[in-house]
Amino acid sequence: MKYLLSLLAAAGAYALLFLALPVSAHIEESAKALAKLDDEWSNAAVARDLEKVASFYADDAIAYPPNEPMAVGKAAAKKIWANYFSDPTFKISWKTVHAGVSGELGYTTGTYEDSFKGPDGKPVTEKGKYVCVWKKDKGGSWKAIHDTWNSDAR
Repeated sequence: MKYLLSLLAAAGAYALLFLALPVSAHIEESAKALAKLDDEWSNAAVARDLEKVASFYADDAIAYPPNEPMAVGKAAAKKIWANYFSDPTFKISWKTVHAGVSGELGYTTGTYEDSFKGPDGKPVTEKGKYVCVWKKDKGGSWKAIHDTWNSDAR
């Protein structure tokens, strides 16, 4: 009985240790480069660097912005971001929570927070989630091919 209690206590301690680890510690080794790339993309958005933000998309990417039609192609995705950045009060950042890779495809998922001045002039802050599917291009670089996000407003 003492052995069983010791075993359960050790298992509980390991579980607590595992839960206390940073989220990035749960990302597969093969996907850490992809998670790092996703973080760089967020940093470009924080800096409001439209060209850099658009550079993460493949030429034939599809973005699925909330409450808007699909944006097909890199130029259309860039236009979505240009519209966001045209609002001087708009800010956004995201954090990768999960990432995985299988061959030439990978994914990142996570949470984001954005803020802007609403139609009534009052500040609005949204929290939400995203999923991005990545594919290696012919040169071996990861590019976003499907990018979707939506708020947790409801």
